[in-house]
Amino acid sequence: MKLYCIIALSFLLCPGTATAQQEESMTLNLQRAIEIAQENSPEAQAARHTYRAAYWNYRFFQANYLPSVTLTSSPTLNREINKITQPDGTNQFIKQDQLSTDLSLKINQNIWFTGGSLFVKSTTQRIDEFEDNLTAYNTQPLVIGYEQRLFGYNSLKWDRRIEPLRYREARKAYTEALELVASETSTLFFNLATAQTNLDIATYNYASADTLYRYAEGRYNIGTITENEMLQLEINKLTEETNRMNAHIEVEDQMQTFRSFLGINRKINLRVIPEDNIPQFEVPLQEALQLAFKNSPDPDTYKRRQLESRSALASAKANAGLKADLYVQFGLSQTGNKFADSYRNPMNQQYASIGISLPILDWGRRKGRVRVARSNVDLVDTQAEQGMKDFELNVCKMVRQFNLQAYRVAVAAKTDCTADRRHDVARRLYILGKSTILDLNAAITEKDTARRNYIIALKTYWSLYYGLRSMTGYDFLRKAEISCTVPKP
Repeated sequence: MKLYCIIALSFLLCPGTATAQQEESMTLNLQRAIEIAQENSPEAQAARHTYRAAYWNYRFFQANYLPSVTLTSSPTLNREINKITQPDGTNQFIKQDQLSTDLSLKINQNIWFTGGSLFVKSTTQRIDEFEDNLTAYNTQPLVIGYEQRLFGYNSLKWDRRIEPLRYREARKAYTEALELVASETSTLFFNLATAQTNLDIATYNYASADTLYRYAEGRYNIGTITENEMLQLEINKLTEETNRMNAHIEVEDQMQTFRSFLGINRKINLRVIPEDNIPQFEVPLQEALQLAFKNSPDPDTYKRRQLESRSALASAKANAGLKADLYVQFGLSQTGNKFADSYRNPMNQQYASIGISLPILDWGRRKGRVRVARSNVDLVDTQAEQGMKDFELNVCKMVRQFNLQAYRVAVAAKTDCTADRRHDVARRLYILGKSTILDLNAAITEKDTARRNYIIALKTYWSLYYGLRSMTGYDFLRKAEISCTVPKP
């Protein structure tokens, strides 16, 4: 009841209250603020865009292992004089006037475990000689081929190990990002709550100081208090007036920051209401560790980096030694002056080639790349090992802090209630002339400090709560894994 009186006084005595009442206002609890932030905040939108990019990268990866169908054509018109080599070896400048057209349909399938490519194609070519009014066709009804890099780097094999892990990491990172948004929302929520509490305190203290000062004027006039005590009360009044103005500025600053984070673009007067009741439960340490290793993206991140470093090492080794490219093709072919004739009695055709490249002297460049890649593997392994240790320690630290924070909130709440009662007693005693102004000032300071400490304790509790959710991907209050709606591509 007293809190509502304080809030009412703040609106009545605070400068610009009439203007604020005309503005659009919104009252938020923590859960509603989190819902708005996870939907509209720039951080949440960035997380969704990041996930969509990861999704399409994964779709691109999957497409590399599926058959592809390609239709190509490159018609060419040639009307010019060219140097043509004759059958007897001489060269002559001959006028050419021809149209060359072709159409090719190709089906390609990558073979991931070898890194090669199997293809089937069909091709039709036509040449029109306008000068002699001649037409010729060349067809390849069916061609089957295979191309393979021997002793080379198999990117398909390594991508098959890395990319699913990267996509799983992205899904976990998206869930973690939303929980981090919730954690940041709770921090800004309680920053504004602290500012509003300071304003409420300053408003109440100013009203109380003004009342005591007016009461003291009467006592001073009849000689029951000294001038020194009268001046002290005046100083208290002026100090609280300054505190009230500073608190009002702080509220505006924190409100603007909170609006920006929530993605609220219009000017709106926010009022946050912290809930005094907090969930009372403890988080089992071993269960939190198991869930963190399962649901957090950090273990997948370290594992992915290790695979990427080994992929780079394999690539460096492949480029440092013997290289060979194999190409094999078998098919049917025929020519004719008519289109139908080019498909009659097709002839067999075979084509095979192998290209070999062996470095002889490169002054150690290839060997240097291999050593750099191997050193990077060792570095990444060390970083991953240390990173996982730090990750485990952070989880343990957060669990221990969270399990203690509920008790700290309870102590802070009791301290706040006791300090408030002590202030009421001290104020009554001072009015009755049974205590000094120093005792009253001390009681006021204790009251204000206890209230601020209570708000800080609530802030720490919810920050730890959502931080723990982000690390474990688990809601210990409802005893269920956190599921979030995956954004549509």
